[in-house]
Amino acid sequence: MIEVSGVSKSYAGIRAVDDVSFSVSQGEIVGFLGPNGAGKTTTMKMITGAIPADRGAIKVSGFDVFEQPMEVKRRTGYLPENPPVYNDMTVVSYLSFVAAIKGMSGARLRDGVDSSMSRCNVAGVAERLIGNLSKGFKQRVGIAQAILGNPEVLILDEPTIGLDPNQIQEVRSLIKELARERTVILSTHILPEVEMTCQRVMVIHRGRIVATDTMENIVKSRTGGESVLVRVRRDAEAAIKKAREALPVTIERHDGAADSFVAAFGKGEDRREDLARLMVEGGFGLIEMRSLSLSLEEVFRQLTTDEKAQ
Repeated sequence: MIEVSGVSKSYAGIRAVDDVSFSVSQGEIVGFLGPNGAGKTTTMKMITGAIPADRGAIKVSGFDVFEQPMEVKRRTGYLPENPPVYNDMTVVSYLSFVAAIKGMSGARLRDGVDSSMSRCNVAGVAERLIGNLSKGFKQRVGIAQAILGNPEVLILDEPTIGLDPNQIQEVRSLIKELARERTVILSTHILPEVEMTCQRVMVIHRGRIVATDTMENIVKSRTGGESVLVRVRRDAEAAIKKAREALPVTIERHDGAADSFVAAFGKGEDRREDLARLMVEGGFGLIEMRSLSLSLEEVFRQLTTDEKAQ
């Protein structure tokens, strides 16, 4: 559905996007994750044809963004970070204006506007001036203009920025609903956004893709082997000695706690069952055993501060 191959873009000699390549399949919701200034917005603008790439190729639904820009625009809905709305227009007049720009007219225009207002839950404010709406409703109007014409691809740049928690939840639910019929790229630097909305993640840092996978797999790949916290009721020192003798494990105390320790197995080794059996049969009184992994915040920090992260 979307193919980005070797794309680069510079501003005043500074490389904003550096040899980026990736693909997004039909029906996927992909999170484009990275800190401010990482190159997310520039990449999304190049996909939509809003700005040209310095080099490389981009295709949407098989159409080249540079050679067939109008075909790409017909198939793409775009919500920039700041919704492209006119505050002195009513919701319905603005959406009708956008629909006309997209080549819609007559009954198709009216039906398209009604449908987009209904899908985005703004029909109740159709006659109100956009400038008098809350930020949450303005975001909804921005998404409504993006889905006019029923595009195959949605590009959403920071769609929940500046919203309150209730508005964030509403917009996330709307995105999931819209994604049932479309391919979606969602740009954000908010980790819960990705975790709750997206099927796959691409992490960009200093203009380069440093990781692409599900969030779960990215966390696992950065963590290495399996680590577990073990808490026992009796004689933790003897439990540690027993585990070291019986299993290929590295053990450290857990935050100085007298009854707890952390056992780390090598990559690809999962000996939790053996360890639990050892603690029970040894009479140490196993109270707790749970997996430890890096938090999403820790993984994100690693990926966006380590130049060699892949």
